[in-house]
Amino acid sequence: MKLHNLKAPAENKKSRKRVGRGQGSGIGEQSGRGHNGQKSRSGAKVKAWFEGGQMPLQRRIPKFGFKNRFRTEYQAMNVQRLSDFIEAGRLTETVTVDDLVTTGLVHKNDRVKLLGGGEIDKKVSVEVHACSESAKKKIEDAGGTVTIID
Repeated sequence: MKLHNLKAPAENKKSRKRVGRGQGSGIGEQSGRGHNGQKSRSGAKVKAWFEGGQMPLQRRIPKFGFKNRFRTEYQAMNVQRLSDFIEAGRLTETVTVDDLVTTGLVHKNDRVKLLGGGEIDKKVSVEVHACSESAKKKIEDAGGTVTIID
């Protein structure tokens, strides 16, 4: 097979629809635009969300609350998860954010907040961006330390 032997498939040879060429064509008279109205006129451009003057959907639906654009987003991590990874041997007793990234617990640019869900019984020193009071208490009760980094 060579380039000069190629032929277009049969369904690709369909001729275009010639609108407005008489009633016998099936698309004469109004040319498939229906009867009167804005969309039957030439040059009519109606936005997809325009509802003919009716109150648009995005204005009918109630809006709630306040979204702070400058909020600091944290990736939450429970003490139990930390404990499980230490028991499995994937983390050591000194845990930094880089260690959490290499084990796949958080993404590279995430800020990490340690939460107090679960239990921990090993002495561990943790470096995170933020920590809840309950998580700090659980780690310190086990003999470990929590360091807040900026």
